[in-house]
Amino acid sequence: MTTLAALALPLAGVLSSYAEDSKPSETLGRQKARFSLGMATYSLSKYSVEDIIGALKRLQLTNAALYKSHCSWLTASTEECRAVAAKFRAAGINLTGSGVMYLGKDEALLRKAFDNARAAGLPAIICSPSLDSLPLLNQFVREYDIRAAIHNHGPEDKFYQSPYAAWEAIQAYDQRIGMCLDVGHSARAGVDPIEVIHKCQSRLYDLHLKDSIAPVGAIHDTPAIVGQGHLDIKGILSALVEINYAHIVGFEYEKEDGDRLAGLEKSIKFVRHAISQLNS
Repeated sequence: MTTLAALALPLAGVLSSYAEDSKPSETLGRQKARFSLGMATYSLSKYSVEDIIGALKRLQLTNAALYKSHCSWLTASTEECRAVAAKFRAAGINLTGSGVMYLGKDEALLRKAFDNARAAGLPAIICSPSLDSLPLLNQFVREYDIRAAIHNHGPEDKFYQSPYAAWEAIQAYDQRIGMCLDVGHSARAGVDPIEVIHKCQSRLYDLHLKDSIAPVGAIHDTPAIVGQGHLDIKGILSALVEINYAHIVGFEYEKEDGDRLAGLEKSIKFVRHAISQLNS
């Protein structure tokens, strides 16, 4: 397992490149952007909880959605989930959601997911429910008053190849069932994420921010550092400002080669600079 100690020296040089404006630009001055930056911890899935907390502090991110390797939402006890959440909160980090939970019509499993989300104080679960489980999901979002944000994958996904598939599926249900837009998978599906942001704004509760060089229709993604791929990242951020989006923009960095922490740092630096231009 990679440790933060091993990364300290190479990362120090990278971080020094933006020390002069190290305060996150999304919190500066008379901001127009109401959203906050965070990270889906799937980005560093092999890190321990302690190393994830250290990485978030280095990256100056105070919001995290926890992947199952950091909190096992479907198998852990409520006490275990509460204890994990306490570690993050003690470090000044808000838990904004889960990693993607794959849910079916198992009522006991759904209740466990919501019990654990409530124990950890999550405002939302990020999920990929089967279509026939939506009536049951509807029951639980009402009972627990916790949002469920459906995550789209790409052409390979069984239910949500496009974010519009999720959008259409949720129309008959409670407003607490909404969407977690993955902009990279959206682009692979041939759907413009900027258009999705505008059309689905009323139920857009989370967003996974990434970049990609994968072509439209690709079954597998080819991740890139944000700002170095095909996606119109500045256009995406502008669209979020235009709709007054007030939830989380979570970095999900999945590039296999190289140092993921350094890749995240470069991605965050690009986005913070873009936000500072929007806010000026």
